[in-house]
Amino acid sequence: MSEFTLNCPLPLQYSQVVMAHGGGGRLMQQLLDQVIHPVFANPLLNQKHDSAELIINQQRLAFTTDSYVVKPLFFPGGDIGKMAVCGTLNDLAMSGAKPLYLSCALIIEEGFAIEDLRRITESMQRTAQEAGVMIVTGDTKVVDNGKGDGVYINTAGIGIIADGTHVSPQHIEVGDSIIINSDIARHGIAIMLEREGMNFESSIQSDCADLSGLVQHLLEAGIHPHCMRDLTRGGLASGLIELATTSQHQLEIEEAQIPVHQDVRSACEILGFDPLYIANEGCFALFVPAAETEATLAALRTHPLGQEASRIGTVTAKHPSGQLILNTPMGIQRVLDLLSGEQLPRIC
Repeated sequence: MSEFTLNCPLPLQYSQVVMAHGGGGRLMQQLLDQVIHPVFANPLLNQKHDSAELIINQQRLAFTTDSYVVKPLFFPGGDIGKMAVCGTLNDLAMSGAKPLYLSCALIIEEGFAIEDLRRITESMQRTAQEAGVMIVTGDTKVVDNGKGDGVYINTAGIGIIADGTHVSPQHIEVGDSIIINSDIARHGIAIMLEREGMNFESSIQSDCADLSGLVQHLLEAGIHPHCMRDLTRGGLASGLIELATTSQHQLEIEEAQIPVHQDVRSACEILGFDPLYIANEGCFALFVPAAETEATLAALRTHPLGQEASRIGTVTAKHPSGQLILNTPMGIQRVLDLLSGEQLPRIC
């Protein structure tokens, strides 16, 4: 009789990086907290916001960078170029900044089609022009065939934060309303279906969009958001868990109030995914004082990217380690936690 041994498929300690370290879940947070943040620690990095807030000659600036490795490069509703521009604009917007300038760095695999590269860069330029920003600097590198998966893109951005705008996790307060501007989970499901060649009766489009115009619309309407966060890797749940942890508050959200399109919900049920943890590229959460809830919803719903805006929850209490609670339609409360990694890798 052969000897039986019990092996854990996911070891507790890692000596090498695994895909889950890039998925926006618990392993990524551990990588940041244990390896990266301790090395680079400084007051600006410790803001733990989508953009660092810099002050130069009394002017408040937002500065951010992001990299994009989505597969496939072209998908319903967008492509890697549009996503790279929108993602960086959105990170600036989440600080309340008006984006001004972007950079573009390309890592291209040998053998990549010039026509596809032209299509991607034209998409970037078109998206930037529509947002009123310029791509002003960049870099290009080429790697050996078989070692780059087509093309990877890095973008960085700079924007101006207006006087009187103070948006960060540290400004979250008990009693704040939690609002999202649109339905969730469309981007991740659109990417997965395209990647796997799966056909559903309805065509699910990514929600990839530039949110900076919507945010400026809110600020011009006199809304005073305490915090904003775009809900990309890890989806709605991971984004809110991170904010709960950073701000040391307990958040409660109502499952019945979270908009999910029926075709997306059906795909999630068939494939065994939880839409709360699936990435978005045009959805963000904002925390506003309770007194501004109705005005915020009204302002959002007058913009094309905010027509499905919904108040989904409340900041209910201080909490030493942060906590996110989901109230289900059955009257059951669930404490949500970070997944180890991403349900769907390579989605942004």
